[in-house]
Amino acid sequence: MTRRVVVALLTPVAWSPPGVGLGAWRAALAEDVVDLLARLAQAEPAIAATSGDVALAREISWPGMPIYEVASATVLPVLAAAEKDGFEQAAVLAADAADVPGMILGKLLRPLSSKPIAVAPSGQGGGLLGVAVNLPVPGWLADVDLDSATPMTVRRGAPQPSLVESTPEWRRLRGAAELATLDPALEGWENTRALLGG
Repeated sequence: MTRRVVVALLTPVAWSPPGVGLGAWRAALAEDVVDLLARLAQAEPAIAATSGDVALAREISWPGMPIYEVASATVLPVLAAAEKDGFEQAAVLAADAADVPGMILGKLLRPLSSKPIAVAPSGQGGGLLGVAVNLPVPGWLADVDLDSATPMTVRRGAPQPSLVESTPEWRRLRGAAELATLDPALEGWENTRALLGG
């Protein structure tokens, strides 16, 4: 059985809905992502945070859930922590995709059976939803942040572009346009839903 981990990375959040504090919004989004990861059958859950966000990570973590303190909110430090922890596969997931379905995460992990890396774009807002990697990390993978990276930036250092598989996208909640696409019929995202008053 392959040991795999999906790590919610606490990335900076620059926008919140009118009337909702930025800190409360960020915490609700991240808590919903962490709650989803805690219920995954195919991977263990963890949180990664820079020193300034460790308190938030402790606040939203489930009992026994690992918290990796990283030097920067980028992909390589998180993968290094997962590798050090003995995992064979790791996915780094943005912690602001409150309603991401477990199926999307499964599709991010699936290509690792034949490819070293898979990436999930985050839709029109740009950036990536997540990056999944077979460990140890390939030496050609450059460090990227999920806010500005694209599948192309991850492929740039690869010996062959086909070594990086693109999987279905899912949007992150980084602005009013993404907020408008929330589907109340989708299960999950209870903390975000409560904050929005519904």
